Amino acid sequence: MSRRTERLGSSIRQELAQIILRELDDPRLSGLPSITRVKVSEDLSVADVYFTVMGTPGHQQAALNALRHSAGFMRTRLTKVLSIRQTPYIKFHIDESAKKEIEVLDLLHKISQENAELDRQRAQAGADGGQEPPHDQPPENEQPGASG
Repeated sequence: MSRRTERLGSSIRQELAQIILRELDDPRLSGLPSITRVKVSEDLSVADVYFTVMGTPGHQQAALNALRHSAGFMRTRLTKVLSIRQTPYIKFHIDESAKKEIEVLDLLHKISQENAELDRQRAQAGADGGQEPPHDQPPENEQPGASG
């Protein structure tokens, strides 16, 4: 992306956020959508607007439909605010990358909790005088090849 398309995308993002917040009165937008990024094509004809909204996939789809329905109105508003010859067509998309990012953060949090629990158990075993087997070898009663 060129510097010009980045600046235009940033301006569109800010203005659309204000329009959605102040001017749209659609019941399908119950979980206030948040615009995560705007990607403007090199010829400035299309602006892909990515957003997230809290709620079920049904709520997200309803918000997407509401935003797509209002795209013409928002484009008209943008034309009045932005000083460019032709305002890009607006295409709304649900931002899946934010969902994936949240899932990864949740997994990292679970791993962190599991590691903390293992550390606590090891500390407890050490305080009780128990010997912990080395990490790279199984306990003595589970040696490979041992019959028993």
